[in-house]
Amino acid sequence: MEKSQATEVVRVRGVEAVAARDWLAVERPLEIRARTDGAVRVVSTTMRTPGEDLALVAGFLFAEGVVKQASDLRALESVDEDTVLVELGSEADAALNATKRSFVTSGACGVCGRASLDGLMSAAAPATRGETRRIPATVIHALPAALRQAQTTFAQTGGLHAAGLFTTDGGCLAVHEDVGRHNAVDKLVGTLLLAGQLPAHDRILVVSGRSSFELVQKAIAAGVPLMVAVGAPSSLAVEMARTAGMTLLGFVRDGGFNVYAGAERLNGI
Repeated sequence: MEKSQATEVVRVRGVEAVAARDWLAVERPLEIRARTDGAVRVVSTTMRTPGEDLALVAGFLFAEGVVKQASDLRALESVDEDTVLVELGSEADAALNATKRSFVTSGACGVCGRASLDGLMSAAAPATRGETRRIPATVIHALPAALRQAQTTFAQTGGLHAAGLFTTDGGCLAVHEDVGRHNAVDKLVGTLLLAGQLPAHDRILVVSGRSSFELVQKAIAAGVPLMVAVGAPSSLAVEMARTAGMTLLGFVRDGGFNVYAGAERLNGI
């Protein structure tokens, strides 16, 4: 399924109006189903941009604590273009009950409607305390532009968030886009999980918008020690980053940034 689609618009510039063709980011629901001991349940329905659906589901289940490693996913398949079915062991039942949503999750919210936040808070604490070499500010300044350069669908539509994984010297390893900021991170983390590349120590996560609680939690669960956001963090995001020993940077743009946690990982600060 395509990630963008054409539409007709009226483009106004000053007082002149002309008919034009524009592009929209595609948004569709994805139903996540889980089978345990033969029984199938709907875990969540999330609005997302089609593509990397299996990685999205793997990353979502990993961040929620339903799976700890790729081998916990006994089967993972697309039933149709808007449904993914995952097979799990019976030991996943308790975690699935904790992550149960009572309503559709929007593309803007990763933990809205979760039955309990206790597991999310406790699971994140020690994940990012590994050593990371000190990173110069010049590397940080260059990351948003590098992320933007890799956002192919955003360049066409202007309507997608992005999450990128970078090396500590600024090399771009992977970028995923989605209408939901948490979905973009889930796709990235899920891809790493399925490739056996977690925890992602000595890596930098860069997100195109703000850093909220759920994004920091997902990064910490993946073992990422440093997170860069173009926008602002929330109070709970900062609290969680400080508790977990993560470096959290916000407003990384226009040659500057704010350090909200973990300044010791930055060279000269």
